[in-house]
Amino acid sequence: MRDVQDHWFREAKRQGYRSRAAFKLIEIDDRWRVMARGDLVLDAGAAPGSWSQVAAKRVGPRGRVVAVDLKKIDTHLMPEEIELIEGDLRKFEPTSVGVERFDVLLSDMAPDTTGDPFGDHHRSVRLCNDLLDRARHWLRPGGNLVMKVFEGEAYRDLLDRTAGMFEKSKGFKPKASRGESVEMFVTGLGHRPEAQVEASDDPHALAPPRPKPSPGWGQ
Repeated sequence: MRDVQDHWFREAKRQGYRSRAAFKLIEIDDRWRVMARGDLVLDAGAAPGSWSQVAAKRVGPRGRVVAVDLKKIDTHLMPEEIELIEGDLRKFEPTSVGVERFDVLLSDMAPDTTGDPFGDHHRSVRLCNDLLDRARHWLRPGGNLVMKVFEGEAYRDLLDRTAGMFEKSKGFKPKASRGESVEMFVTGLGHRPEAQVEASDDPHALAPPRPKPSPGWGQ
């Protein structure tokens, strides 16, 4: 297993990607064609930037990638076409970058892990539910979504909610994920903004968006 993981590390370095996570998105996009040439893409929680690198290649010179993260993203190896925003995603609005809605919403975000699988899982689900709340306003009709979540008891509820908001949805673990990892990637294809699907009964999930964002985001 160690050799397999080293393979992805070496490939990322060889191909100029910031991390092995690039190959997770590549496999997902190869399977479901999440991105297309000319798309407008929002990479939410983009650091260190490997997903933005992949997105920039997939959408091409006529597309656009906006990468937002609280952490500063090193510009080394990052294409100039990627617009890097160092800031709080809770305060982000598409109109601030001249966009009404995006074609694709990507999120490789994860909460700071504590070593408590139960708590880490629910914090991860909360991030995803908050992202789904915002997707209703950030993502165009027919748009696509990919987001990471830690698998656990509320995972099925999250899949069900995603299925209610998109024409098609799928949970998937890419080959580049570590074997022992509990991470899964939820893909939604064909956004239906008219679908009024509330968050699951998960007690750790956030409520729908409010004028002022919840201080719990990202904690």
